[in-house]
Amino acid sequence: MKRKTSSKKYRASILRCKEWLKKHRNMPAPYIWWLIRPKLWGNYRYYGITDNAPMLYKFLYEVEKLLFKWLNRRSQRKSFDWEKFRLFLKKFPLPTPRIFVNIYDVRVRIFA
Repeated sequence: MKRKTSSKKYRASILRCKEWLKKHRNMPAPYIWWLIRPKLWGNYRYYGITDNAPMLYKFLYEVEKLLFKWLNRRSQRKSFDWEKFRLFLKKFPLPTPRIFVNIYDVRVRIFA
């Protein structure tokens, strides 16, 4: 049985990111990046379980699309096209998803 993020929870997370970006779009872009990184890490830590990597990457892609959209809506002129946005992402990379909990790991971990 494969595990993946519930579609209801996934949509709610995307909606929360959308509302947050809508509210904070007037901040400087590097500051938005600095604030959204912990939100992405929190999502990865919570949903980063075995077999859920595709949903984590899908979440990252959706957040990138939202960032592109809201950064372009800050003025009457478009700030970015996709090429410039990709260069911006190279300069200010977002955290990449990773699996934090492997349920098939047979080693027992004892926390002190």
